[in-house]
Amino acid sequence: MSDFDDLLDANRQFAASFDLGGFDGKAHAGIALVTCMDSRIDPLRMLGLRHGDAKIFRNPGGRVTPQALEALVLGVHLLNVQRILVVPHTRCAMASASEQELRARVGESAGVDASWQSFGVVTDQVDQLRQDVAKVRTHPLIGDRAKVGGFLYDVDTGLLTQHV
Repeated sequence: MSDFDDLLDANRQFAASFDLGGFDGKAHAGIALVTCMDSRIDPLRMLGLRHGDAKIFRNPGGRVTPQALEALVLGVHLLNVQRILVVPHTRCAMASASEQELRARVGESAGVDASWQSFGVVTDQVDQLRQDVAKVRTHPLIGDRAKVGGFLYDVDTGLLTQHV
């Protein structure tokens, strides 16, 4: 027995009626989205998109990290991305706890010292959103090749509010 048998069974059921193959890997709606890993976010549905429409990059806090920039550069140049949305969300753990609090909580859970681990805590989501959008807009390989907007997703209403 594997720790993943339930998921493998579910995957076999999914594959039995799989009809999403044949896509070329491009963003057919020209959209890229950087958002949080939070499971309350359904990236495609919240934008009225479908499989194959967008490139989605998820990380804690929905931050524009070097890895996110790498994905966006590839998306803009190779995968038909023309519009980029940066979307953190309300009630995010990365914006509601301090670095020290997260280190303490993780250390307690792990049973080892986690004081060295960085979590990229955000103290002002809107200001950080402006900075993250600026990172994308000023990137030499993105610049004006794509429209870039910064939005806050409300996990309680499902609504996006544009801030940048």
